[in-house]
Amino acid sequence: MYAIVNIAGQQFKVAKDQQIFVHRLQGDEGASIEFDNVLLAADGSDIKVGAGALNGAKVSAKIVSHLKGDKVIVFKKKRRKGYKKKNGHRQQFTKIEITGISL
Repeated sequence: MYAIVNIAGQQFKVAKDQQIFVHRLQGDEGASIEFDNVLLAADGSDIKVGAGALNGAKVSAKIVSHLKGDKVIVFKKKRRKGYKKKNGHRQQFTKIEITGISL
């Protein structure tokens, strides 16, 4: 069984006991959370698609840890003008584990 769920503005295909990285979520490590914006749910050959979201469908998950992603270097330059700017960014992520999908 799998589901396509909208988490923090992004769509993820999730299954039970799967671990995924999503944008930073509020909550402590070990806390359980639920997502009710399920767009599609499939169990074998039985596929249910919602007009927007499925009514009554939920995906439950547990927050495993909060962490930072790899550093991305942003370098801007304009040739012959003496303009150079170097900046870095590390995205905040939350690692969650899917504990169940209910319809």
